[in-house]
Amino acid sequence: MENITKKKTYNKVLFYILIAICFIASVFFVYHNEAFYARPIAEVIKTELTDSTTESDMYNNEDHLYTQRITAVLKNGEEKGRNIYFTNQYSSSGAFDQEYHVGDKLFVTIKASTDKNADLTGTILDVKRDQFVLIVAWIFIFALLIVGKRQGLFSIISLIVNSVVLSFALDLYVNSNINLIFICGVCVLLFTGISLILINGLNEKTYAAIVATLLGTVISLLISALVLWVTSENGLRYEEMQFLTRPYRVIFMAGLFIGALGAVMDVSITMASSMFALFEQNQDISDQSLKTSGMDIGKDVMGTITSILFFVYISGSIPMLILYLKNSYPLGQTLSLNLSLELARALAGGIGVVLTIPISLYTSIFFINRKRAK
Repeated sequence: MENITKKKTYNKVLFYILIAICFIASVFFVYHNEAFYARPIAEVIKTELTDSTTESDMYNNEDHLYTQRITAVLKNGEEKGRNIYFTNQYSSSGAFDQEYHVGDKLFVTIKASTDKNADLTGTILDVKRDQFVLIVAWIFIFALLIVGKRQGLFSIISLIVNSVVLSFALDLYVNSNINLIFICGVCVLLFTGISLILINGLNEKTYAAIVATLLGTVISLLISALVLWVTSENGLRYEEMQFLTRPYRVIFMAGLFIGALGAVMDVSITMASSMFALFEQNQDISDQSLKTSGMDIGKDVMGTITSILFFVYISGSIPMLILYLKNSYPLGQTLSLNLSLELARALAGGIGVVLTIPISLYTSIFFINRKRAK
């Protein structure tokens, strides 16, 4: 027994050492990976403020404009090691521009010159941000591993696999004539199976969660489609999809499909885990007690999940709401233009959440009774 404990401790220490090595190696790589980029990258080594002015717009809002002279050194390409100079104008609002600081790495273009000895000049395109994204990703990974341990590791794996599947599915749709709803339907099956099986393994709890997730998602989509058909989609504003070259209604329905899945899966695994936890604590518990406890749990979950859906969908529209209201658009028109699709998505997900609670409850009881019979 002591040897088994020592072996587990040794494996755990070895695993965390491996994670630490991966973290250090990846951070070091991403801070020195300029050679892998085709676009020129320059690191800012000096900035100098050369001008400052104040402008007023038609709404009497003052915006300070600044001009800075930037000296940077090229980190890749044929001109690697040479200094390059930029003039950057930015505003205090920072809506379409920004101030650059020493140490920033920038994607740039180099202005062609016939004189090879002349100073290099060019234009700043964007900031190289992969190092910051990597650090945030590692914080997320560490949090999952510390809290979830083995399940946290499988959560990371399922997230990576699901991301690959979604990327492949979207690429398949863009480059073929396959119906997007069908592609999303296959993705829902894969997402559900991959996520729940990887995290919880092959057992009755997982089976109950999978069945409840699929039923809740499909029923939610059917009800949403029926409501949209009955109401002729009155109140929905598709202006944000006006640049699509594909049928925007199909894309919107596909978004409802995928969007509802996350909330429904969350509720289904919460209900299934709770039911099976009650059963494990008392295997003589009656079905009626399970139903009563399950509905109490479901009522608590229902309010929080529906609120989460509302906040998640609405949060992305806050900048546009502020922009419209700042430009004196009427409140009703502003909300209609920017929130109609988000509210529809939130309501579709809310329908799925509410329906999944009893579906997951009775599905879990069915699989619990099957486990009892074994």
